[in-house]
Amino acid sequence: MTALEAAARHRSYSRAADELFVTHGAVSQQIRKLEDELGVRLFVRQGNTMEPTATGAALASRVAESLATLRAGVDSARRAAIGPIVLSTGAAFATRWLVTRLARVSDETGELDLTVRVEDRVADLSGDGVDVALRFGAGPWSGVESVRLFSERLFPVCSPALLARHPIDKPEDLLTAPLLRHTALPWSAWFRAMGLSAPDLPPSLGFDDTSMMLDAAAQGLGVALARSGLSERDLRDGRLVRPLAGEVDVDTGHHFVWRADNPKLARILRLRDWFVAETATARGAPPSAG
Repeated sequence: MTALEAAARHRSYSRAADELFVTHGAVSQQIRKLEDELGVRLFVRQGNTMEPTATGAALASRVAESLATLRAGVDSARRAAIGPIVLSTGAAFATRWLVTRLARVSDETGELDLTVRVEDRVADLSGDGVDVALRFGAGPWSGVESVRLFSERLFPVCSPALLARHPIDKPEDLLTAPLLRHTALPWSAWFRAMGLSAPDLPPSLGFDDTSMMLDAAAQGLGVALARSGLSERDLRDGRLVRPLAGEVDVDTGHHFVWRADNPKLARILRLRDWFVAETATARGAPPSAG
């Protein structure tokens, strides 16, 4: 069909052959074969040119349209494959974990074209322009591939200054300590795991944002029940300490999520492997302040 379209456009088998990098005879043979299959003439010679018949011109026009559509599809797929990898993550995970590693992502994976979207929603990875999500939950999720990076542990954290004012040597000491509340992380789960009845907490500061709660704890406003993945940097920097070793494992965790049909798949898998290796070295529990 490409020979037909080129011959009709050039009005010449020879120029069509030059464009397609084949011989004049190959073009002539393809058109004769097509004429035999259709039972109609597609070209007639007029002097030094090969003029398409009405049928030949109409068929060549349809072929040209199809080739244009095919080229547009290939170009679109090529652009999609070489565009930036768009990664979606929640604000708390972005600021508490990811931001400290972004430079190393580029250095160690060679993935310089990475766009991070900080958004508190679940990206669907199908039509919203997102290629990869760092998703928190139990998993798995329908329609996507995922690998768990690490599971969360819950444990109390506070500032060194608060610990100096209010020594905490055993779980019972938290019953009289100022406790910060998070709407999605009830203290009752931790107290039950320590063998204590969940207390009726007095009115206290409550948060629905983990980063704000950890900042409040670092300012000495109270003891927070922290998720291991999001408190790592503050513990390492000494802004927060763990007054007790006791912790609770939970079913939820952080996952690297992608679609297997993404045209950037090879690059996505390299990025996935980096995240898996990076989190494998950080799965041990942070040391206790006690």
